[in-house]
Amino acid sequence: MENLTKQTSDSSGFVLLSNAVPDVMLEIRYYSTYNFIGDRIDGYEEPCALITKEAAEALKKASDELIIKEYRLKVFDAYRPQKAVTHFVNWAKDLNDTRMKKYFYPELDKSVLFDQGYIAEKSSHSRGSTVDLTLFDMNTEKEVDMGGTYDYFGEISHPDYMQITAEQYKNRMILREAMLANGFKPLDEEWWHFTLKDEPYPDTYFTFPVNSNSVKK
Repeated sequence: MENLTKQTSDSSGFVLLSNAVPDVMLEIRYYSTYNFIGDRIDGYEEPCALITKEAAEALKKASDELIIKEYRLKVFDAYRPQKAVTHFVNWAKDLNDTRMKKYFYPELDKSVLFDQGYIAEKSSHSRGSTVDLTLFDMNTEKEVDMGGTYDYFGEISHPDYMQITAEQYKNRMILREAMLANGFKPLDEEWWHFTLKDEPYPDTYFTFPVNSNSVKK
């Protein structure tokens, strides 16, 4: 079958998330070393988040709804350059590098990460309309307890996992319902992952780096 996907460095359809959704909080894990690899990831040059204009508009609506309920959105990742995905793939092939295993994949042997779909050579994040996020409670001034941590490779990360408390499950559903009501679709394996249903670039994988200079001010 012909491969109809394409790659481009054209960032004209993107915005800086913190400008488009001022209430959002950021913890860009792939700019830090606290992630499943343990290094800053290729292509993350600033701890900022970029996203397509269309996804930003939808996320602003979700944020506004949640603010009324006294929650803020906390974003771990949005647009992810293709070179970052390649970094993941190369890391997954090195079975000796298990520095972060006890934090992110203690139940799994690293050799199964490809087969079980946790690592892939293409990511919806690279199309620019996917976001990884959680809720921040404005009253407690803490991240909401979702019964599992971001980027944990395991069944507990499935949104419908029931072996967590009723409160933790309810929290997952608050996030999920706000995102689905504003045009995003979920992922069966990750409670934090949402992609705009009508994404503007469904067949395009972008290559520009994550930094504020990649988008027009």
